[in-house]
Amino acid sequence: MALELAGEVENVRGSVRIDLEGERDRLESFLERLPREIPPPAQLEPLEPCWLPPTAITPAATVRIAAGAATPLGIGLVAPSLAADRAPCAACLAELSDPADRRFGYAFISCCSCGPRFSIATAEPFARAHTSLASFVLCPSCQHEFNDPHNRRFHAETIGCPACGPRLSLRIGTQAAQPPTSGSPRREDSATLIQRACELLGDGRIVALQGIGGFQLLVDAGNAAAVARLRRRKQRPAKPFALLVGDPAWISAHCLLDADELEALQHPAAPIVLLRRRAPVAEYFPAVAPGSPALGVMLPASPLHHLLIHAFGRPLVATSGNRSGETLCTDPDEAIERLAGIADAWLCHDRPIARPLDDSLLQVIDGRPALIRRARGMAPEALPLPTVPGAEATTSELAQQVVVALGGDLKSAPALAIGSRVWLAPHLGDLAEGSCQQRLAEGVAELLEHHGGDGALLVSDAHPGYLSHQLSHQLAATQPFEHREVPHHLAHALAVMAEHRLAAPVLAFCFDGLGYGSDPVAPLWGGELLQIDSDGWRRLASLRPFPLPGAGRAMAEPRRAALGLLAAAGSAVLQHPGARHTLAAFSQDERHLLLQAIASRCNSPLSSSVGRLFDAVASLLGLAQVLSHEGQGGLLLEGAAAQAPADSGAYPLPLPAMGRLDWQPLIEALLADQNAGVPTAVCAARFHNGLSQAIQALAVSAARHTGAARVVLAGGCFQNRILLERSIRALRAGGLTPFWGERVPGNDGGLALGQVWAVRRSLPINQREDLPSQSQLHVPGRSRSHPLDHEPATAIGA
Repeated sequence: MALELAGEVENVRGSVRIDLEGERDRLESFLERLPREIPPPAQLEPLEPCWLPPTAITPAATVRIAAGAATPLGIGLVAPSLAADRAPCAACLAELSDPADRRFGYAFISCCSCGPRFSIATAEPFARAHTSLASFVLCPSCQHEFNDPHNRRFHAETIGCPACGPRLSLRIGTQAAQPPTSGSPRREDSATLIQRACELLGDGRIVALQGIGGFQLLVDAGNAAAVARLRRRKQRPAKPFALLVGDPAWISAHCLLDADELEALQHPAAPIVLLRRRAPVAEYFPAVAPGSPALGVMLPASPLHHLLIHAFGRPLVATSGNRSGETLCTDPDEAIERLAGIADAWLCHDRPIARPLDDSLLQVIDGRPALIRRARGMAPEALPLPTVPGAEATTSELAQQVVVALGGDLKSAPALAIGSRVWLAPHLGDLAEGSCQQRLAEGVAELLEHHGGDGALLVSDAHPGYLSHQLSHQLAATQPFEHREVPHHLAHALAVMAEHRLAAPVLAFCFDGLGYGSDPVAPLWGGELLQIDSDGWRRLASLRPFPLPGAGRAMAEPRRAALGLLAAAGSAVLQHPGARHTLAAFSQDERHLLLQAIASRCNSPLSSSVGRLFDAVASLLGLAQVLSHEGQGGLLLEGAAAQAPADSGAYPLPLPAMGRLDWQPLIEALLADQNAGVPTAVCAARFHNGLSQAIQALAVSAARHTGAARVVLAGGCFQNRILLERSIRALRAGGLTPFWGERVPGNDGGLALGQVWAVRRSLPINQREDLPSQSQLHVPGRSRSHPLDHEPATAIGA
């Protein structure tokens, strides 16, 4: 208005169209001021101004705001024109706590800067009529704010108040829901329901809360019996729960909290942040995250969370509203049915949730957030796709190329790439769960319908047993879409390269649970060092393979991975008294049958997985024999190591021959320590130190011969803070520059970005034949040269 311009602003799918007319100098002033004055959390992408011939200036300088035609979202895995949900801003929180304000205590307060977005969108572009708030008609007071250009709620699509907005209800046990009484105002009724929910929580009851992206199960974190009851009912015996706190000060006595972690905790995305426990580990909230070195903590993500936690006055457990292995509940009726037998009460509202969204999860590494799960508050925001020097495509080529990448089966998170941007879908879960499979299939079909045209490219993991791989083949067989496959660990490395805009040459340590590789003898990879050049990639080294008796069962039973190690090491190691924890985990008959299976190679595939090595060591130390959740063995091992001094020493992990990091000296030293009574925490620390020192030695040697000074740390094993931080320090001490996943998870949740990068913007991925000779790799401190594996990689798409 200050520039006296006239015209129209239209929110269309994928962009904003601004049609303005006025004096030339004032239009130029608008273009100059817009980047500086755009309000948060809006982001301005490059402008594409188009100057038109002058017309008669409109006498009254008015700008009309309109919304484009609706494009229904359906599953809506990715929505390029939508923003992520935001926690309440400071201005809204001030009104929420002001008794004189008409929105005092209003559980759904929002403005242009905060509130629900992606979670309530039913169509694109974003407009109230395209959300689950469409049926809530604004009262005269809210409508006046909406229409007033000087009001901070001017065209805030999510606004409302106690007179016209959503309403709370409370159902206790089998009783009918208790809604607020009719009429206005209704703030007293909401406060009564919230207070009643707090009374139930104080009595040790479990309350199901309808949050932003789904239901959450809440219980008093300080009530060990109540937490145990939740674990029993939810069938989640050991997996860590998150804590909801009203203020960071509530947790500062229990966790270390530096300035970077505080900033991450207070981010508008309101993620769960993993905070290091203060010693001793088990003293505070022992049932919340048993054996973990960290507590997952989050601040209120919505006004309702804010009111509830401040009314309760102390930390609450806040975990996903589902039974273990199932998808998130989003609808009140569904939640009452599916959570019966778990929850004692349900605090619900009548604003529908358009799509399930888990809480985002991160930890701060080297002063910067590193995502572990990208979901609510982060999705569906776009990430840039960088260019690689010497491999640039023209702008028109970029604009025409659409890629849909399906990621992996665990931590499923597909991606859509259009032009120079990529959208990662929020965390879906494990595709072994039927409804998750269905969401992926329907969501990918929707993406292809909206964005595919005739030239879309489908990309999947190369593992033929992956459900995502099979889905991509089915789609390519029935529709005119080209299909490519990207090796699992290459995708891990390329995801980090894409995020950090790294050009070749690069060294990449890819450590994870399991992934399909090209080695015909040991195809289950997970402990690899890759060299990525401008003309291809190859595997430089890997962990020495060992058998996994029972194949898939060994993924859930560390004792089996440990038995495979012991058997592969020979009879003297197998009979070592330091192996007592693992051997005692089997009956004599079980042990005999499994050793026979290993000897005959019956259902005992060889694997080079560092994730399974973590499991095996956890078994040998007596920390875990059978897992109740994925990653439990590594988590307990990290928790034990956190209780020992960092300078506890290191187990040897040499590279004696054929490019294989040899775990046997490490295992023999560990067994000797166990037999000598060395504390478990010290053994765990020595294991972590041995791995990080091996990474340094191998990287320094490889860099000397390849010229690659940048090192990628990728894969789920690097979620382990101790391993990652000590590897970072070791690599820097060796004169190298490490990189790891930050805005994109380094685990399988980031695979889709690596798949996109492989086919869209990356280096040529060709089979390499010019592998180094035996004398080319020498690890410092060893007495002999160490040859590399002569294992050419499979070309993408082959």
